[in-house]
This record gives sequence, structure tokens and C-alpha cells, in this order.
Amino acid sequence: MKRCAPCSSSAAMHAELSGRPARLPAAPSDRPSLSLAEPSATSVGPGFSRAAPSPLLSLLFFTLLALALASVGQAAEIADYRVIRQAASDAAGRQMVAIRSFTADGVPHLLAVDPVALTSYDLPASQLKLSGASADAALSSTPYLKALTRYSSPPYRLQNAGAIRAENAADGVFLTVDLCPSKRPFERGLFEAACALGHGAPTPVAVAVSGVWLVSHPDEIAYLKAESAAGRLAITWVNHSYHHVYDPKVALAQNFLLTPGTDFSAEVLDLERQLLARGLAPSPFFRFPGLVSDQAAVLRLRELSLIPIGSDAWLAKGESPRKGSFILVHGNGNEPKGIKLLLPMLKSKQLRLLPLPAAFGD
Repeated sequence: MKRCAPCSSSAAMHAELSGRPARLPAAPSDRPSLSLAEPSATSVGPGFSRAAPSPLLSLLFFTLLALALASVGQAAEIADYRVIRQAASDAAGRQMVAIRSFTADGVPHLLAVDPVALTSYDLPASQLKLSGASADAALSSTPYLKALTRYSSPPYRLQNAGAIRAENAADGVFLTVDLCPSKRPFERGLFEAACALGHGAPTPVAVAVSGVWLVSHPDEIAYLKAESAAGRLAITWVNHSYHHVYDPKVALAQNFLLTPGTDFSAEVLDLERQLLARGLAPSPFFRFPGLVSDQAAVLRLRELSLIPIGSDAWLAKGESPRKGSFILVHGNGNEPKGIKLLLPMLKSKQLRLLPLPAAFGD
């Protein structure tokens, strides 16, 4: 079996990373606590003054700068990760579904989903009140619970299971960018072109990231976080499994996550913990590697409260987008054909990009 090879800081990034966003409750796992430290990509430019600073002041400045950057790059320790699905509410009475409980640096947290908007939040547990009722019973009529049921029901296709386009009359398309393991250069130009569409507002993009790519590309993750913090991108973080195992010599029915011996739950939950450790809230969406799955995988995903996301517009395969399409391209350098097709669409402003959660519900 073969594992796929693992596919600039700014003031805005510092503002986002220096105070981690609130987190939500998570699910049980027997894996060890996760504690990471990422190197900062920040560099120091020319001097700030025409006069040469004293050696003492220079030393003090660079010492404080190093300390600040170290605090920015420090990841949270995620432990006691548990899968749950409970109805909850916040202080304003807004309904939520808590899907994971965990501790972040020793503080109890919950990962929660707004069942109407399908947005996710990583929050201290003290900010949510669990009702004790099953979310399936209490919130079965919400877009989130309806989607969980609809996209885990037959037929179970080997390829492209789940939602492949908007289930409503969406006046636009949904850009999804896969980051499978790769050693090729990151397609930064794709994100720059997407940012240019915003005209001052954040451009919505769904990023389906694998764990291997995530941990091996700290500078690229820092760039995406900086663009988000600066209000140029609005990223929905989609789970694409941790290892994204693939063997080109093996049939699809025994490949990707269907590879014999794969720990499906670990592939999903370990990626979530990596995201949370970096201050990123995992969305309630999952993209199967290779878009390959079977009934058992889809039903297990349902138990994990995640909605499978396919595509009806995989550009490199010759599929054309139309209103409501889930466009699929790779931002990891593995599929330049798709990027070559997409960039002119973005630069000519042919596409109206919508956030992935808006594809669900009426």
C-alpha cells in the first residue's frame, strides 16, 4: 500500500492567532493528547528608524518580537476527544447541535453546529447549555439533521456519494478546493484570484484539507489564516481524512478509505483535532478521498454527524459548472488542468461564489 506524498505572515494573521477563537465540545477518542507547535513564517523587514538603534534597544526589540511570534505559533493541546450529538443552546437561546466534546489546554470545549445555518463553532463548554435531549429527536426538522439523513440514505454509490450540488435554487456556485497530500507547490494564485472577487468582502471558499497536507504545510496554512483574518477569505474547513491513502494499482472498492485495515474513525477525528489545535473550527462536511466510499463508510460518517460532499463540476475531468454546482479543483499542485480552467472564470468574474453551508435548506 502506498500513502500519497504530502501534496507570510501579516499583522492580520497576528491578530487572529494571538487570541484563539472560541471552541466547541468534541467526541471521545482513545488517542493521546495532541500538542503541536508551528514555526512562524514572519520575517523582519528593514529598520524602522533612520537613526541606528542602540544594541540594547535592538536586543530588547528582537527578544520581544521572538516572544510574540512564539505565542502566535503555539498550538492548543486537544485531549479527551469524544463524539456526541446533543441538542444545546447558547446564552441567546439559539439552538445548536454539540457534536464533539474535548479539552483545549485543559479547558472543556464543545464543537457545535448551528442546525439552520450549518456553520460550526469551537466554544468553551461554559458558553453552551446541553439539553440532555437527542439532537435527532429535538432538531430533526432543521436543514442540518435533514441533510444528515438525506445524504446517508441509499443508493450507496462507489463514487461521488452524498451532496454533489445545492439542494436549493442557489444563484451561484460553490468553490471547493482539495488539499490532498502532495509535494508540489501550493496554488496560491487560485486563492489570490478568489480574493479579488470580494471587492472588500470575504470570498467564500470551502477547503477540503487532509491531515498530512495540513501538518506539512505550516506556511501555507498561515497564509490562509492570514487571508481569513484580513477579511479577504471566508473559509469553510472540510474534512478530507488524515492520511488520504491511495494506491494506483488497487481497485477503487479496496482503495482510499476502503483500504483494508483503515481506521475510519481515526482518519476523521485525528484531522479534526489537528484543525482545532490550530484554532480552526471543522465544518460538518466531509469529502471522501477520491470521492470513493461504500455503505459502511457513509453510515459511519452519519454516526460522526458529518455530511458527505461530492461534486458535479470536477473541472479537470471535463465537468462544467452551472448554478448550484459544487466546483472541485486541487490547490495542492496535483491537478494543474483544473486550476488552468478555473482561473479565467475567476478573473473574468463569471462566477458568483457562495458559502458551502448555503447549499443546504430552502
